[in-house]
Amino acid sequence: MDVGLATWALIIGIILALLVLDLLTFSRKPHEVGFQEAAWWSIFYIVVAIAFGIWVWWDAGSVYGTEYFTAYLVEKSLSIDNVFVFAIILTQFAVPSIYQQRVLLIGVILALIFRAIFIAIGAAALAYFAFTFFIFGAILIWTGISLMRHWNEDPDPSDNFVVKFVKRRIPFTDAYHGTKLFVKENGARLATPMFIVMIAIASTDLLFALDSIPATFGVTQEPFLVFAANAFALLGLRALYFLVKGLLDRLIYLSLGLSFILIFIGVKLMLLFAHEQISEAIPKIDTLWSLAVIVAILLVATIASLIKSAKDPEAVATAGRITTPWEDSKDRD
Repeated sequence: MDVGLATWALIIGIILALLVLDLLTFSRKPHEVGFQEAAWWSIFYIVVAIAFGIWVWWDAGSVYGTEYFTAYLVEKSLSIDNVFVFAIILTQFAVPSIYQQRVLLIGVILALIFRAIFIAIGAAALAYFAFTFFIFGAILIWTGISLMRHWNEDPDPSDNFVVKFVKRRIPFTDAYHGTKLFVKENGARLATPMFIVMIAIASTDLLFALDSIPATFGVTQEPFLVFAANAFALLGLRALYFLVKGLLDRLIYLSLGLSFILIFIGVKLMLLFAHEQISEAIPKIDTLWSLAVIVAILLVATIASLIKSAKDPEAVATAGRITTPWEDSKDRD
């Protein structure tokens, strides 16, 4: 895909313009976000993403158009897991509801920065080292298996290494002071709970980027499409949070479905590596099949969740927990 500097400047300009629009409207004043407001903003961001995909389809052809829409669907589905974890963080740290949209906006901005960095690194690695496909595939398969093993558990933000590190070294006050990160009390400069919330959100964004970027590269190897799919999915993440937070508890099998998606894309990347580097006789999975499989997994997970929720009203969805190999060995012990 031939993408010049002008096209890159255009997409970055559109994203910055959307963030400015958000700051001047949605996030201008701290307030509780209602369902109707969240619904309109969700529709707006989805329409923008679809309009961009139609332009890609018209300008670059159906192959790249399909790759973009598949990548966007992957990112949109993974962003729901982001919403789960954000909900846990906001609840555990008792963030006042009128400040939640500002916290999430900063989370989206941080996520955009992290994703841009990882996309640049990933694109360079794929361009110079074909073995990166295999590494990305292995990361996704390992992540998917880990999520599958702990799909019915929630992560504990207070166990976050970065959060623990910061808490040990910075004095804190227990009270929120609006959206301020630091305040002075009795002549001492103290961090507010909002600061630790931002740390938790930022470290969570970083971890999600480690899984999200390889997953998107598993759908398309075009950095422009990877960046656009990530950006448009993230821009709608905050509105999605306020839209579906009341429904999150009913999506019981979503994290399990996402684990299958990660494993599937990981296998796809490994097959692509084997097809290009070992033998063309080894089959590879094309984008249309990828789109069909991802849609099917999401539908099955959603329908099964709703059936389970109807039969067992006490069943509650969880975000799923991704563990390290040493944590898994500790659990087995």
